[in-house]
Amino acid sequence: MSTSRHTSLSPNHHCGHPGFSGFSGLLVGLTMIAGRGTAARLAADQTGVTGDDRVVDVGCGPGTAARAAARRGATVTGVDPAPVMLSLARRLTRDGSITWREGAAETLPLPDGAATVLWSLASVHHWRDLDAGLAEARRVLAPGGRFLAIERRVRSGATGHGSHGWTAAQGQAFADLCTAAGFVEARAETHVQKRGALLVVLATRP
Repeated sequence: MSTSRHTSLSPNHHCGHPGFSGFSGLLVGLTMIAGRGTAARLAADQTGVTGDDRVVDVGCGPGTAARAAARRGATVTGVDPAPVMLSLARRLTRDGSITWREGAAETLPLPDGAATVLWSLASVHHWRDLDAGLAEARRVLAPGGRFLAIERRVRSGATGHGSHGWTAAQGQAFADLCTAAGFVEARAETHVQKRGALLVVLATRP
């Protein structure tokens, strides 16, 4: 799949989203605080986060998943392109246990091999460039590191807010792109939750 032609079938089909800023961005960030709790717990469980891990949360928003990893003792860095999200994340993380950095999936502000776990929750569908984002994930992960993406499962043909997520085909397409980018054991799975289903793509950096 070409990542230069962003169609409705691409895993990053909302790459043209203008981003979050100002008061409206703050409101969106507030809605994410509770909304990402289930995905955050699932991410930590699926990657087996422990106190030995260095976790990078790409597109961290208000930091719900980053704090879930920190509660398990991991060293955590949250990365987001929106200053309003990072400001909210800092306010919600009063103990200063997490490092917050401004940056995008395609240009992560971290050195090679900095992470043992790197994840992106409800964010990949906004990435500008899938190839560049996956190349950065592979660069920042140490050998044996775990890469994970989670998106809400949506129905084919959905529009508006209902389309923010992946169909099953988009989830599998992203798993295939992970393999093409040099990851191994890439797989797409559906996890049914009380409030709907989540698509999980998990892969390993060799």
